[in-house]
Amino acid sequence: MTKKRKHQEDFQKVKLKVGKKKPKLENATDTTFKTKTIQIPEQLKEDGILPTQNRKLNIKDLLSQMHHYSAGVKQNALLGLKDILSQYPHVVDAHLSSIISEVAAVFTDKDSGVRGAAIHLLQLLASKIRAEQIAPFFPLVSAHLSSAMTHISEGIQEDSLKVLDVLLEQYPTLLTDRSSILLKNFVELISHQQLSKRMKSREKLSWMLSVNPNRKVTSQQWRLNVLMRLKKFLQAVVDGFSDVEDEGLQEPKDSPHSVRNAVCISWKAHANNQQHVQLYGDGGLRPKINSSFRLRSLTSVMDSTEKGLSSAENLKSFIEIIIPLLIECWIEASPAQSAPILGNLLESESQQLMQQVLSIIHLLWKLTKQHDETYKMEVWLRMNYLVDFKHHFMRHFPYSLQETIKHKKKDLYKGNKCCMSSSNNVDHLLLNLTLCDIMVSLASASTLQTDSGWLDMIRKFVTDTLQDDSRLNSKQVNRLLGVTWRLMQIQQNKVATEPLIKAVYTLYQQRNLAIPVRVLLLKFFSRVYQKEDMRTQRIRSRSKVLSRWLASLPQQLTLLGAKNSELSNQLIDIIHSAASRSNKELLQSLQATADRIYDPLDGTLVLLPAETQRRLVQLVYFLPGLPTSLLACLSRCCIMGRVSSELAATLIGILHMRSSFAVWKCQVQDNSVNDVDYFSFLFSTLIGFSREELTSLQGIRGKPHISQTQLSPVRLYLTDLDQFLHHWAVTEMICHSLSTIPSQSQCFDILQTGICKYLVGLVVIPDSTAGSVLCAINKLLDQACILNENLHKFLASCCYSLLYFLLTLDKEDAEHVQKRDLLWGSCVSALALLPRLLRLMLQSLQVSRICREELPVVAQLLRLLMQHGQLRSHMVTNEFLVQQIIKDIMTLKSGDVQEQWLTDLHYCFNIYLASHSQGPGPINTVY
Repeated sequence: MTKKRKHQEDFQKVKLKVGKKKPKLENATDTTFKTKTIQIPEQLKEDGILPTQNRKLNIKDLLSQMHHYSAGVKQNALLGLKDILSQYPHVVDAHLSSIISEVAAVFTDKDSGVRGAAIHLLQLLASKIRAEQIAPFFPLVSAHLSSAMTHISEGIQEDSLKVLDVLLEQYPTLLTDRSSILLKNFVELISHQQLSKRMKSREKLSWMLSVNPNRKVTSQQWRLNVLMRLKKFLQAVVDGFSDVEDEGLQEPKDSPHSVRNAVCISWKAHANNQQHVQLYGDGGLRPKINSSFRLRSLTSVMDSTEKGLSSAENLKSFIEIIIPLLIECWIEASPAQSAPILGNLLESESQQLMQQVLSIIHLLWKLTKQHDETYKMEVWLRMNYLVDFKHHFMRHFPYSLQETIKHKKKDLYKGNKCCMSSSNNVDHLLLNLTLCDIMVSLASASTLQTDSGWLDMIRKFVTDTLQDDSRLNSKQVNRLLGVTWRLMQIQQNKVATEPLIKAVYTLYQQRNLAIPVRVLLLKFFSRVYQKEDMRTQRIRSRSKVLSRWLASLPQQLTLLGAKNSELSNQLIDIIHSAASRSNKELLQSLQATADRIYDPLDGTLVLLPAETQRRLVQLVYFLPGLPTSLLACLSRCCIMGRVSSELAATLIGILHMRSSFAVWKCQVQDNSVNDVDYFSFLFSTLIGFSREELTSLQGIRGKPHISQTQLSPVRLYLTDLDQFLHHWAVTEMICHSLSTIPSQSQCFDILQTGICKYLVGLVVIPDSTAGSVLCAINKLLDQACILNENLHKFLASCCYSLLYFLLTLDKEDAEHVQKRDLLWGSCVSALALLPRLLRLMLQSLQVSRICREELPVVAQLLRLLMQHGQLRSHMVTNEFLVQQIIKDIMTLKSGDVQEQWLTDLHYCFNIYLASHSQGPGPINTVY
């Protein structure tokens, strides 16, 4: 009993009472927990409501529908995207990646409606997205395009060409960067591979044109569509090469006649060592560096597949594939496949195909010229393709368009009336010229005898086309002149080149030619002349037609005037080039028309803009003679302000170089300007007004045009500020030219005679003329010069009139205030150099003859003269005259209260003159 009781004590049962909680066990696990909310406001914040289309779907909803299995849903999604992006173009940037990937993915969709909607949306996107924006996504677009071009479905292939059109229009550079892939796609669109029968192995695969009867269009029309896109693509590739020689008359990149940047030289700055001119041995085109190293092109570090057509190997490989296919296309469209009676007449569709074939070959030929080993490439092309080209291309040359006849469906008269259809914008002349351009590029002077047969055909065609009176556009003329130039380079003797030049001149003589055509013809003749002039004197043979053309240029320039500045610039450049080479015919013609070119009223010089005027002024240096009439025209051009003051200074400098006073170590001109005519030019330009103009000024009276005083017989005509400043700038150049003449005393005598003959005795003198005369006197006067009495009196009158004008000038008159420093300096310098001039001016101040209003002006003038440092000694010498003038003034003012200006005059006299003199004492001031 004891053991049982102990066992029960160890495991005693706890008795629970009703209403009490069960006690927790010692080893119980606490399962309670607490929670708190987490706030992330930025993630929960929405961007706002996205724009929707008419079905209340936003751009995200529409993009999600692009993966729907239904073609209708996808088409509606594309239309909705187009609607949203056209109304809200700002959402394009935020969803550009998604839009591009979804649109590109449906290039190969099996439904034509979906593909059409995608193309329309792509057109909208291309007009709103820049190339740098789409560049990161363009590999994806290009991959989908390539997939569409090589797709098994004919409809997808046709639509891929429309996608290609959009991308070529907006992103040609991005598309041509993947040329190695796309070029192969072009080939596969019109051909398929076949194993060559000559080789049993698969080392060489040939391509042949494919025919698919399941297409909606004929095989010829399909090939035409593909070749048109291939031409656009190759044109984009050509445009991407900046150094590729352009068609027509553009210079080759290594041509010695290529355009060089002119160096603008200021000879004044150069003479003062302010401008350094670096000369190169090759005429300034580029520095000549002797180095055996050659920099490697950046394209050489890329893989050959990445280079595309910039690699010579890739270009050769593509030419080897595409040329046989193009020849097959040509054979299908050539007249030989038509009825024999048609001969070389072509239908419109056939001619379009043939034009595309030749255009592609022409572009490939241009790409071969951008490689370093151009000569080797030309030899390779001639060796591989000349025979085929002669056999197929030249067989029916030249080609013309057959105008098809279509009967009207609804004819009121039910007769046999018909209408001629248009040529669908096909240019048969451009077809023939493109063929000529391709063929002449395969010929050279070394192969002349071998190629003489077909070269004669091309030469005859070119000559007949040029001499025909038909109107040619600029593209046709450019290609035509390019072929003509190439023919002249192949056979350079005068017998072969003269008929070609004559034919071009026949076209040049046509009236009402378009300006671009006229410019091209001028460039051609200029290039021919430069090429001819480069030959040595021993083998040089002047073309009579070219000489006639050069002689006609000055006459054409006078007739053209300012009607077309571009054409005038072209004419002037050619005339300048020929004149600098002393072309006899041109210089004679230029001499004959010089008076009309440099006419101051309506001549070519004054009608053209400033930069062109400079070129015309430079032509004066090359004129064989400078007669009096021409110098008079040039003087009037300088005087009337029809040319700038800088250009007038240039003209004066050129005439000085042509005069006998220029310091040349050797005789540079046989017919220099006559000394008398040269001085007449300088004096007329210095005066600034013609004799007729000075005569007409004598009748003008009163303000605001005339400034007059009772103490001087000379009245001043006040010129406009612009005219004054222009005349003053020209005067400075005239004075510089006069100062360089060796015999200064004789030069001064000539100037003195001219002033006395034409100016002394005139009542009204322009203020600019009076200032210019004083400026010239100051520049030329030295101890050996002797002035006559008449000139002294005239200059004294001019000085007082100018000083009176400056002292009475209203400060508010801003136009004339700017003349003050120039005129005051000229007057003071003349008075300082010529003491007698100062004495005569003081003697003329007879204040008893003037009204009282002018007395303060005389007093102010005396005070300023006494205060001036350069004149003080001369004023001391003339102290008695000054004292007498002051006494006369005081006599006139004796009855009045003394004013401040009279007090100032007494003070200056006592300070500057009375303290330095030995005569009577200071003047007693009466207060």
